[in-house]
Amino acid sequence: MQDFSLLNISHTTFKLNGFLALGGWRPILSIPYFLMFLLSTISNSIIIYLVVSQKSLHTPMYVLIGFMSVVDLCWPIFFVPNLLLNFLFDWNGISLVNCLIQMFCIQILGGFQSTTLVWMALDRFFAICRPLYYHKYMELHSFLKFIILPLSRNFFLNIIMISLAGKLNFCSLNEIDHCFCEHMGLVQLACGDTSINNLIGLVSAFLIPTADFLFITASYIIIFASVMKSGKAHLKAINTCITHIIVMTVNLAFALIAFMSYRIRNHFDPNIRVFLSTMYILFPSCFNPIIYGIRTTEIRKQFLKLLNNLKVLPQ
Repeated sequence: MQDFSLLNISHTTFKLNGFLALGGWRPILSIPYFLMFLLSTISNSIIIYLVVSQKSLHTPMYVLIGFMSVVDLCWPIFFVPNLLLNFLFDWNGISLVNCLIQMFCIQILGGFQSTTLVWMALDRFFAICRPLYYHKYMELHSFLKFIILPLSRNFFLNIIMISLAGKLNFCSLNEIDHCFCEHMGLVQLACGDTSINNLIGLVSAFLIPTADFLFITASYIIIFASVMKSGKAHLKAINTCITHIIVMTVNLAFALIAFMSYRIRNHFDPNIRVFLSTMYILFPSCFNPIIYGIRTTEIRKQFLKLLNNLKVLPQ
């Protein structure tokens, strides 16, 4: 009876051991992560301030860029501070409840970022291909109709995924080979059958980021075709769309490679998997303010105006 009870003891605390093989190099690794976190925080805060404070930016496209910056500001906050404490002071413990909360927050923000990119593609579609219908469909009350379905999809898939993960029994190892609580990183430590968890993970990966990517790509193909028919009037729009696709492709590649690496883990370096998993959060958080912010003419003008005002202020 005693042995049977011991087998049914489930761990409620875990250790995050990402990049553990690097040993003494881990504190040095904290420097680039801190710099990227600092860049993300400052750049996204500036974009948010500009969008909120400048009335000329209170249009659907710039509001969406503001939403993107809010996600990019919050996303790294849920893991980078813990990562830095882990690297510098070996503070790597986390409870199961906090692990599930961290997992949910990271995944829901990732889904919201993907959905925001869909909204931005819709904005460009109506602005370029259906300009007469732009205000009709991109006004707030009409726009809200577009967000109900994808937000419901993101929320329910993540709730199901987290709920199933929380019901698992962790009776053997309690060391997660990662810098934050990732779904498959936790699930692979469970005892017993995890086939449902694996299936839900696959469904979520293909119904959220992959489906959104395909929708956005289709939208941009239609935009390209429309621009080619109309001549050179929207060449700038094509350049913007191409940039968006490049960023999304890189980000999706990071996410899917990191996700699929758990299924080929015997042939995949864990350090590379952890690096890719952190980059699919930090890469867009650092570069989206440049891609969607500084490269946008009106935001750039307002940013330069802000800098000029700051120079004049001390005098």
